[in-house]
Amino acid sequence: MGRCHFSRGRWFCIVAGIALSLGLPAMAQKRVALVIGNSAYTRAGPLANPANDANDIAKALGDLGFDVIIGLDLDKRGFDGKVRDFSRALADADTGLLFYAGHGLQVGGRNYLVPVDAQLGSERDLDFEAVSLDFVLKQMELEREGKTNIVFLDACRDNPLARNLARSMGTRSASIGRGLAQVQTGVGTFIAYSTQPGNVALDGASRNSPFTEALTRSVKEPGRNLTAVMIDVRRQVLAATNGRQVPWDHSALTGDFYFHLASAPGAVPKLGLPAPGADTGAMQQRMKQLEEELRNRPNPEQTANIVKLEQLKERMRLIVEANKADQQRIFDTSRTADPGTRNQEIGKIQMQMVRRGQERKTLAEEVAKLEALLGVAGKN
Repeated sequence: MGRCHFSRGRWFCIVAGIALSLGLPAMAQKRVALVIGNSAYTRAGPLANPANDANDIAKALGDLGFDVIIGLDLDKRGFDGKVRDFSRALADADTGLLFYAGHGLQVGGRNYLVPVDAQLGSERDLDFEAVSLDFVLKQMELEREGKTNIVFLDACRDNPLARNLARSMGTRSASIGRGLAQVQTGVGTFIAYSTQPGNVALDGASRNSPFTEALTRSVKEPGRNLTAVMIDVRRQVLAATNGRQVPWDHSALTGDFYFHLASAPGAVPKLGLPAPGADTGAMQQRMKQLEEELRNRPNPEQTANIVKLEQLKERMRLIVEANKADQQRIFDTSRTADPGTRNQEIGKIQMQMVRRGQERKTLAEEVAKLEALLGVAGKN
């Protein structure tokens, strides 16, 4: 093996080799964000802040290393185009983030984001005039197992389009709820709402909405994971709205997320390169220090097992929730279904519950094995 010459290029190669050998990221992750702000509504009255909200969040995320796709005052065609661009960029991204500010509504428990030219004369118009949040989430989760998805929805404003739609639906208008509905996400997805599900948020009297103003400020602070960011956002919004608005979130993440990559546990430490011309002894000493720091990082195999354990537990939780929903379906079916088909429908539901029960038993065995391996058996 030839002698090592400590040029800057050689130094980088050595550090990269150490990082890779320990399973740590030597290069920055690819993080993609779709940021949309719709203010100039033609049939619902304009909103003051969403375009400002989108611009300010886009800049903050760009400064944090995100590749940002931004859309302002999008009509339906433009909205669909931005979602398509986003879906393509997500293919090789480690993190996908959606920020939406503008009008949104829920119908039958499903959430819709509203382009500026939307015209909602009847329930049939929803699929043609609005953008289903479920569709966007599907693009974020499709073929991206093990990746991170983050969604911020500043879309719970009082919406005249929803009122118009309710008038056209008659007795079915009860399916139109206030604000947005809570979404049950796939593993690896985090969703934050500007206020609690079913409530209406304030647009704000300044440049930004209370939620986006707090979010823009908080993501810039280093050293905080996503949970800490949301706690700070919630605190600021409660103070700004005198307790009338409470930001809400639902998480199926399996690990911490940091907006500042350098703050994340396991990040490669700063090298502190000596100045050009410094003797190789100083570089070698720094090299030993770097090796020691990297060795003290968490064991990558143990981290992977912890993530897998949390994924298994989340799947078990979802199975329990699905069976609870099916129990309610059985009750409803027994009361309302046609007597000729009632037993058949109930039987199908029960078979689904049995299959889930078998899956849950298998998952419980895998959880027990991982907990024993990690030395956390019996700890919850």
